[in-house]
Amino acid sequence: MRLLIMTVCLFTLVPLANAQSESTGPRGYVFFAPGVADHSSTIHFGGGGEFPIYKGLGAGGELGYLAPTSYIRDGFGVFSLNGTYDFLQGRRSAKVSPFATTGYSLGFRDGHVNGYNFGGGIHYWFADRMGLRAEFRDHVFEKTHFYGFRIGWTSR
Repeated sequence: MRLLIMTVCLFTLVPLANAQSESTGPRGYVFFAPGVADHSSTIHFGGGGEFPIYKGLGAGGELGYLAPTSYIRDGFGVFSLNGTYDFLQGRRSAKVSPFATTGYSLGFRDGHVNGYNFGGGIHYWFADRMGLRAEFRDHVFEKTHFYGFRIGWTSR
């Protein structure tokens, strides 16, 4: 659990520490996501970061915890490495910035399982460097879909 908290803090604080960066600099985020899997409700929370590479294309990573709402202790860690596309990259004046993401997911607890994820959403920028992140994400592990509707805070 300490590793999760430290990683979330790192991915969130990197963009804040780089206050002189342009809009093409790294972006950090934290999220909370109510969701569903196999007709059961779930929660997923965590954080991550995204780093632009070229004209809207980027790479990112995140670490989180995904659990059934009926018994939080039955959850597992989720680590993801993703490709991202920011449809309005470089348009700092845009209040709403849509994005898409997909990539590899690793579920872990007593062992591990490989999977993938995909999704998309928007960033709504309240201020130059602070905004709201709203997103749909689907993590797939061994044919089980973990759908999540994320809401969170983002910085650039």
